[in-house]
Amino acid sequence: MHPGGFCLHLFHALNAALNPFFSIIIPAYNEEKRLPDTLEQVFRFLESQSYSSEVIVVENGSADKTFESAQQFTREHKNLRVIHNEQRGKGGAVQRGVREARGEYVFFCDADLSMPVEEIGKFLPPALADFDIAIASREAPGAVRYNEPYYRHLTGRVFNMLIRLMVLPKLQDTQCGFKCLRAEAARDIFPFQTLTGWAFDVELLYIALHHGYRILEIPIDWHFNADSKISVLRDSRRMFLDLLVIRRNARRGRYDLNP
Repeated sequence: MHPGGFCLHLFHALNAALNPFFSIIIPAYNEEKRLPDTLEQVFRFLESQSYSSEVIVVENGSADKTFESAQQFTREHKNLRVIHNEQRGKGGAVQRGVREARGEYVFFCDADLSMPVEEIGKFLPPALADFDIAIASREAPGAVRYNEPYYRHLTGRVFNMLIRLMVLPKLQDTQCGFKCLRAEAARDIFPFQTLTGWAFDVELLYIALHHGYRILEIPIDWHFNADSKISVLRDSRRMFLDLLVIRRNARRGRYDLNP
């Protein structure tokens, strides 16, 4: 290769590494068993795309070898970063990942990959344009749920009804764990986040609407995972209390741009 061509190639490679088009954040708590397969699928998908990307795994307080398991993938994938976050809670892990992300679009997803990784294309240009935040929806027209027990669907709809009554009247599915944000929107929204538990994304979506951002619900194929860490009774109570916190914060101006 001509020296000038080599330098240009090196410049583009360094620029892609420092300023990737796409960042995917995977919060991981006690995911030693599921995470390797998830990362295999994610990298296989990303390597078939034309855009530059990075993957950020944020391990938060695991009792197993989640961190070590993810670290093994850094040997073959230079665009992977594995971060240990002392604070437990999915919301805190996602918040840390967003702070570290360098992509033009920031996407976070559950470690169980209940949404097929190929669905990611629905959340990015050219498939999607003119949006600030795109959230995966199991309720939007065209969405398909696979193998979900009726009681889980029912409890999910009851909780969504509470969310719509108390906080977000127009969104049908705020709890699906796959969401994509333009980097500018993410940098604006996440500093206002106060919740670190399961309802953190309800708070983020409320802040986004409060700041005037446009949110789109994207129908997806979604597969129920019997190993889900969500406890319907325990976490529904926590989420309800978090909704009260969101309403209180809103009344106090906690989410205002100029409090």
